[in-house]
Amino acid sequence: MHKKIFSDVGEKEVTRAIVNQFLEQFSEYAESDVIIIGAGPSGLMAARELANSGHKVLLVERNNYLGGGFWIGGYLMNKVTVRAPANKVLDELGVPYKETHPGLYVADGPHACSKLIASSCDAGVKVANMTVFEDIVLREENRVAGAVINWTPIQALPRQITCVDPVAIEAKIVIDASGHDAVVCKKLQERGVIQTRGYGAMWVERSEDLLVEHTGEVLPGLVVIGMAVSTMYGLPRMGPTFGAMLLSGRRGAEIIQEKLGSVLAEEKSS
Repeated sequence: MHKKIFSDVGEKEVTRAIVNQFLEQFSEYAESDVIIIGAGPSGLMAARELANSGHKVLLVERNNYLGGGFWIGGYLMNKVTVRAPANKVLDELGVPYKETHPGLYVADGPHACSKLIASSCDAGVKVANMTVFEDIVLREENRVAGAVINWTPIQALPRQITCVDPVAIEAKIVIDASGHDAVVCKKLQERGVIQTRGYGAMWVERSEDLLVEHTGEVLPGLVVIGMAVSTMYGLPRMGPTFGAMLLSGRRGAEIIQEKLGSVLAEEKSS
């Protein structure tokens, strides 16, 4: 006789728990306050700030992991750098770091990334990972109102058998936080709605300031943050330093909080 340690639960109970809870969440988040496409550092930061302000936030990530390049830093060396004043975000997250040059700080990528992910989840952010953005939901006057999504593995199937229709989810605001790819902006470009310029060559000293400065609304209902901003406006890239990603995410969240506050005020008055 073996000594019994765990509760009486079998395979069917495990399967039902997964299926029921997943579908319950998927149904609830078919409509959100904010959908964020891309769960890199800027997307996670914006999600954290918005959820902490009481907004219903869904992160859509095409990979099976969150954090993007924040895990691995530059050249597969898992140290990440931030320039002042972004080290204050590391302080908020409880991430230790070392100053290696006046105003330049280095932290362990896995530690910083894990803390940011945990902080976002603790705030109430929900995640749809292994989920790829396919298209945009547009309303009158090119107002962005949601995203069309599918399972990421669908893309790896032979073309002859990939006729798996995606589904659409709605939100008051969509954020393009998809990095250099800027997939939401590029889809709108395909439709002739906007024009992206593509990111420029590296220039660390200018790139981060410009990125935070240009963070904002591109169309009604669409806010662009992180490296997607550089791709949208032709700004220089900054390589493996992440302060602008964090501060752009925060700036995007501030802009959205103002907009959602205005929407709620209009709804109450109508």
